[in-house]
Amino acid sequence: MFSQSLVSRIAIAATLLVAGAAHAQVTVQDAWVRATVPQQKATGAFMRLTAAQDARLVSASSPVAGVTEVHEMKLVDNVMKMRPLPALDLPAGQAVELKPGGYHIMLLDLKQPVAQGSTVPLTLVFEAKDGQRTTQELQAPVRAVSATAAPAMGHGKPHGGH
Repeated sequence: MFSQSLVSRIAIAATLLVAGAAHAQVTVQDAWVRATVPQQKATGAFMRLTAAQDARLVSASSPVAGVTEVHEMKLVDNVMKMRPLPALDLPAGQAVELKPGGYHIMLLDLKQPVAQGSTVPLTLVFEAKDGQRTTQELQAPVRAVSATAAPAMGHGKPHGGH
């Protein structure tokens, strides 16, 4: 028979273990990469990220690119500007869209063309409020150069190009 004290300690340890795993949990949906044309050296990766608790996307990487950055595009003084971000905030329970014309992941210095119908491996690094980092691996399908949004599944509307 277990003592009440031992049962309590086991319950607390289990709760901390679950809480530790939960704070880094980020759901990735509808990930995709835009195909390239010959000689193109950059493309974008897009997806929807939802964190269980406040977190940040702090970096991304892919073996197909020499450099991978989290970027933002926004209208500044009537000019679309793109810039790298040190991190992208992911508020708890709120979907953050990475889409053409907004937040996205830039794959720069491509080592090879990115062909429609293939997949691109991506590694995303998330940071929880306590500074703990976790990584998530995914295979993003490559869509046509003209693709601007998720397939017609009721997920948003097309957005402007990159």
